[in-house]
Amino acid sequence: MSMSKHRVSRRQFLSYTLTGVGGFMAAGMLMPMVRFAIDPVLSAKAGGDFIATPMKIADITTEPQRVDFTFEQVDAWYTSDVTNTAWVYKDEQDNIVALSPVCKHLGCTVGWASDEGHPDQFFCPCHFGRYTKDGMNVKGTPPIAPLDVYPIQEKDGLLYLGKAEPRTKEA
Repeated sequence: MSMSKHRVSRRQFLSYTLTGVGGFMAAGMLMPMVRFAIDPVLSAKAGGDFIATPMKIADITTEPQRVDFTFEQVDAWYTSDVTNTAWVYKDEQDNIVALSPVCKHLGCTVGWASDEGHPDQFFCPCHFGRYTKDGMNVKGTPPIAPLDVYPIQEKDGLLYLGKAEPRTKEA
């Protein structure tokens, strides 16, 4: 074996060594900070997709009822309690229907039978939008799509709601 003809000077050796040690120390300091910043985003969340409401299944009637429910929302490392609302009723086939109260026009909140002229419809006071009892938008009014619908589950006699899903069928 022959020795390499390119020799490293003492100055180059010291420069390489100090750069390597400095890089190792910088990585050692930065890794915990990076881990701290992204760990909440990457951590697995416990719990399911359905949220318990205070509404008992036995108390649901054919008349839409407003149901407020609260759940804990986690945004990375910030946790807050969020309250949402749903309009819940039983249809003619005795199926439970849960509708989002958010108008599809501008996001205002709709109310059941809140307009004297249309007591059997959902009404949006912002721009006089209307929806039929099943959440379908009434033609000729501002809403461009039906109300979103919540998937439902029954557990221990209580109503559980999932995340509201949009419907694509228009009136």
